[in-house]
Amino acid sequence: MALSMQAPVCLVDNGPDGHMRVQQEALQILEQIQQPVVVVAVVGLYRTGKSYLMNRLAGKHTGFALGSTIESKTKGIWMWCVPHPSKPGNTLVLLDTEGLGDVDKGDPKHDTQIFSLAVLLSSTLVYNSRGTIDNRAVEDLQYVTELAEYIKVKSSDAGRDDSEFVKFFPSFIWAVRDFTLERKIDGKDATEDEYLDFALKLKPGNSKKVNDHNLPRECIRKYFPSRKCFTFPFPSRPEDVIRLESLSQSELAPAFLEVTERFCTFVFDQSPVKQLKDGHTVDGRILGHLMKMYVETMSSGGVPCLENAVVAMAQIENEAAVKEGLEVYESGMAQLTAYFPVDLRDITAEHQRLNSLATEVFIKRSFKDDEGKHIKSLEEAVNELFSGFLQQNEEASALISKEVLTGLSAPLRERLQQGFYTAAGGYQLYCQDMEDIVVKYKSQTHLGVKAEYVLEEFLKQRKEESSAILQADQSLSDMERQICEQRERAVMLEQEVKANEERQRQLEERMRAEQRSNEERMRLVLQQMEEEMEAQRKEAQRATESQLREQAALLQRGFQEKADQMGRDMRAAQRRAEEAQQAKSQEFTRLLEQQDRRHNEAMAMMRQQNQAIQNQRPRGGGGGCCIQ
Repeated sequence: MALSMQAPVCLVDNGPDGHMRVQQEALQILEQIQQPVVVVAVVGLYRTGKSYLMNRLAGKHTGFALGSTIESKTKGIWMWCVPHPSKPGNTLVLLDTEGLGDVDKGDPKHDTQIFSLAVLLSSTLVYNSRGTIDNRAVEDLQYVTELAEYIKVKSSDAGRDDSEFVKFFPSFIWAVRDFTLERKIDGKDATEDEYLDFALKLKPGNSKKVNDHNLPRECIRKYFPSRKCFTFPFPSRPEDVIRLESLSQSELAPAFLEVTERFCTFVFDQSPVKQLKDGHTVDGRILGHLMKMYVETMSSGGVPCLENAVVAMAQIENEAAVKEGLEVYESGMAQLTAYFPVDLRDITAEHQRLNSLATEVFIKRSFKDDEGKHIKSLEEAVNELFSGFLQQNEEASALISKEVLTGLSAPLRERLQQGFYTAAGGYQLYCQDMEDIVVKYKSQTHLGVKAEYVLEEFLKQRKEESSAILQADQSLSDMERQICEQRERAVMLEQEVKANEERQRQLEERMRAEQRSNEERMRLVLQQMEEEMEAQRKEAQRATESQLREQAALLQRGFQEKADQMGRDMRAAQRRAEEAQQAKSQEFTRLLEQQDRRHNEAMAMMRQQNQAIQNQRPRGGGGGCCIQ
């Protein structure tokens, strides 16, 4: 069930030392969200009405604070989590950021850090401005030109490397508020997107003035995989704007409401689920970990690295995935213990079902377990638990089998104490009573896996008393005594054979269970491999499609040199993508080989145990009555 907050909470603010910090209350909320998250962040200059749009996305008129003075109302980053209105099973996370360009801030880097956090955390970034998209408006978005200094894709990156930002950056929406101009280009009507594209047009030349003009435009075009624009007219009369959140629908301009509706619909329908580098889906827990990691890195003077974040998150999530899988297995098997003892087929069938379920739970949450360390840990822990449950089942079987034999043999023990079998013909009476005990014992259907072994031990324990009664029976000749002794040995041999056959049957059942479990594990690992490699392909494809669009636009406008450079960048990115695919394939091949090796070792050990049972010869010389 999706978590729904009644009001936003502070996610990030500044501590007494002036450094950013994450609020624990917000992290606790994110920890509860196990659904995929669609993260929409809004950034922009202070007092441009950012919070109103976020309230509308939340389906509310109030929530995020709207100010009515020149003072920035939102401080830090505020968060509001609501069920996604059009994508069931997802949670919409809205991030309202502190207004950029507030003169009261002391640290000039603070705005860039806020902007960088919004880029790192969101799947859709909304930039909110007022008036028009002129050169001043683009210059106000200077923060985009500094992202390469505040974000790294790989830990090995030295200096500025922004060539792969397009693979991991969010979609970009420019929301222009209080727009009053006609959208015309060269005297012709233009769409909102055409207007944005025209505003981001590059100038030819290489002078400093031209380069300064082009740099923010190039960054926007190069970094963000998709761009969209909405131009909002004035919402109401100027004197009413200060109370925008309290105005009724009828008091708002119809044209403003129409654009607002289109904006919300587009965000709901087109904003993707947040993903990590390599395509792993982000839920609330991961988003909270990322936020904490990025803020701590920035506050310590470091630069957040997407690759390091993925490695750190993989470690956290994989350990949690092992724990979660074990809990599913252990709690399920614990329910079966109420019915112990059970037949080996029943316990192995439940083990196989729960083992598969535990592996599914693990794989659903785990990612980048390249060396197979964590799935091996899960497998070993499950096998150890299974051995423990098998032992509990055997102990329960042995206990109830002994209790049944104790009850069935009570009359026999009483007759022994009374000397009932010491008279002539006593041995035959003793044999009849023993036979009755065995027949009644074997008619029991709930004794479990140790029934034959316990019976074997019971018969061995009767050796001395059986021999004593046989020797004391004066009605038997020496020849008859020898025949009875031979029959006794035959009975014991037969029972030892039955006990060994039962042990062998149980071992073969375990081998079949291991075979089935291994086949299911291999299937799930292969499925995960295909999904991760497909995510990598889509990630690279999305970047390539965006770069091809930009290259075509550059060629159309005569920027041959820049288009050629983009072509070189694309070819280099393609080589990296192919290398990444090959490396991922090799990783999974090694993982499957390790899995297969562990399975073969386990099977070889059980085959040795099976061979040892087959080679074991009944020793004979046991005791017990000759049961006919």
